[in-house]
Amino acid sequence: MNIAGNTILITGGGSGIGRGLAEAFHALSNQVIIAGRRKSILDAATAANPGMQSMVLDIEREGSILAFAESVIASFPRLNVLINNAGIMRPERLNAEPVDVANAEATVITNLLGPIRLTAALLPHLKKQPSATIINVSSGLAFVPFTLTPTYCATKAALHSYTQSLRYQLKSTKVEVLELIPPYVATDLLGGAKDPRAMPLKDFIAETMEILKSQPTPAEICVERVKPLRFAAENGRFDGLFEGLNSALGHSE
Repeated sequence: MNIAGNTILITGGGSGIGRGLAEAFHALSNQVIIAGRRKSILDAATAANPGMQSMVLDIEREGSILAFAESVIASFPRLNVLINNAGIMRPERLNAEPVDVANAEATVITNLLGPIRLTAALLPHLKKQPSATIINVSSGLAFVPFTLTPTYCATKAALHSYTQSLRYQLKSTKVEVLELIPPYVATDLLGGAKDPRAMPLKDFIAETMEILKSQPTPAEICVERVKPLRFAAENGRFDGLFEGLNSALGHSE
């Protein structure tokens, strides 16, 4: 991936990893458009980064995605990079009674259907560009799940699989498909911003951008801190890491 001279759309770009990526790409003279539900959050990000643009997107509504895709293409016809970063992470007690699947359903729609729908809506446009990139943001928890957030982990595992298939189907086109696999990063997701066990956001973004500069860019972008999770099964360490992760974070049910 060329990391300069692009027009980049980042969902969930107003905070956390999305904003970190947006600011890093913006500093490299890319045109960056951040999208999300909360206009106030988007406005704060663009105010701090003159020249960055924002658009409101309700990723949960299929009709909203189609209208958004038409609008962003019309406003930014040189759009050539899509970063599917928006996501939610909610705890679920699977043995609770009565059973409530509202959080699970919202997580599937936001974390999995949202990226699939937005990719489908923008792909015809991206295929027309001289070069284009799709980056799907999954998680180390796709490979070793945190049991307190089962549907989050399941959607990230599904996104990993979807990304592999998308990459294969687009291999004869000019659209590059990458997967960014974060570790536990200090963001507001599930209250991790001040957790000393989390990787500092600025460190994660810096290491990620260094990897993105590689030529060719690796299909899976893994900072060193996530590699034990990503390759747990291949290295025969899954059981130990699974138990250690869930015991350390206080949920072994």
